[in-house]
Amino acid sequence: MFRLGILLNLLFIRGWLSSVVPLFPGTLDCGQAVQECMAQPECEKLYRQLDYCVDEEAVVPLVPEVRQACADAQNALLHHRPLQECKCQRGSRKETLCLRVYWTVRFPQGYDDIETSPYEDIELELARNSEVTKLASIVAGTSHLQHSVSVSSFPVDGQNQCLKAAQDCGLFEKCGALRAEYVLACTKRVAGSDRCNRQKCHRALRRFLERVPEEYSFGVLFCSCTEPLCGERRRKTIVPSCSYEEKDAQPNCLHLESYCLRDDLCRSRLADFQQNCQPSSYSPSGCLRESGAVCLKAYAGLIGTIMTPNYVSNSSMEVSQWCNCEGSGNQLQECLRILHMFNSNTCLRNAIENMGSANPRPVEDRLLPPPHPSPHIQHDELNVNLFEDLNLVEESEEEKNEHEEEIDPVDEFNVIPPFPEKATVTDLGSETGRVQGRASSFSASLYLILLLLLATLSWG
Repeated sequence: MFRLGILLNLLFIRGWLSSVVPLFPGTLDCGQAVQECMAQPECEKLYRQLDYCVDEEAVVPLVPEVRQACADAQNALLHHRPLQECKCQRGSRKETLCLRVYWTVRFPQGYDDIETSPYEDIELELARNSEVTKLASIVAGTSHLQHSVSVSSFPVDGQNQCLKAAQDCGLFEKCGALRAEYVLACTKRVAGSDRCNRQKCHRALRRFLERVPEEYSFGVLFCSCTEPLCGERRRKTIVPSCSYEEKDAQPNCLHLESYCLRDDLCRSRLADFQQNCQPSSYSPSGCLRESGAVCLKAYAGLIGTIMTPNYVSNSSMEVSQWCNCEGSGNQLQECLRILHMFNSNTCLRNAIENMGSANPRPVEDRLLPPPHPSPHIQHDELNVNLFEDLNLVEESEEEKNEHEEEIDPVDEFNVIPPFPEKATVTDLGSETGRVQGRASSFSASLYLILLLLLATLSWG
């Protein structure tokens, strides 16, 4: 399990260096590619023209003459290979800028290609060294989260794996802190309204999924359930009342996808999902790319975007978008295609089911050291407890001065709070400390008695 943790951490190392170094040999970051382009007058002119085309198209559809001029500029840029072959790193500090470059050079021809991921393929190469069955053992309870007490020894209901996964998350400071952060962001109401700030909620969810090692985040997202209470905890993990649900009726799936395609981040995550979760009837895993682990990562990448997916009920592992196909007219088949990407996707379904259904491996006798966060997030490690981290949500100065109503956000948004899990674990740890303290006190008393006896004999 310790080796698995290392592999998973290496799998998702991110960041934007001053001189960008690709994670995969031969892959160039789009940020560096556009910098090279800006150093060439002709390339700079063509790129700025395309950038203008994208901005104008976002406001109003381009007239045929202008669209043709944009296509000519795009064709002229084809000889600049770095811009055509560059990729981006998911979760990097300048991911948004990188994705902007990636999609700009694909306008107008290729702009609608949302089946090719803009992200580096390093994830696929490394994921082949850690199969989904290994990830399943994390949720099955064989992960070695060793602090003062073995987590495996906690008396947890064997049926509620989601509670166990939440406790494991609470023991790892980074996971517990960032989980508390997104719960607050997704349950805190905007002043003077009964709604949450969905943008903040999405940002906090992405932060949690991008910075917490997958051995913890996957356990919380994809835990296996056999009873409704566990299923309810799993479904409410991402606070559906704020992250995607509307108080009105469900939107049409075509409209939902249309909004997603207007946003570079959502468009990119959707393209990544379609590439890495493409089903195949000829593959044992059900995935064309033979990697359920990468499919799970791509699925998790959609959480915190306009197209946030989730479980459809407390009694099923079926996932879907929160939308329907009512009123689709002659576009019904296209609308159903969007729904079937999730609720009829054998690759995704098998990957989720395998997370909790694999046979757990024997637990080693030797206790492993507690896991540490990935190297790229160690510099901003949060050294505070779960409750103190409720203040971590970023707010503008104006928001800090607003006076909001005093309510219980957890009750208002009907979300299962993360606090009891850590409290339970802390209590158990405290009890263990008291037992060890009494044992140490008894040993000291016995030692003192022996010394007194020896002194008496020597005097005699």
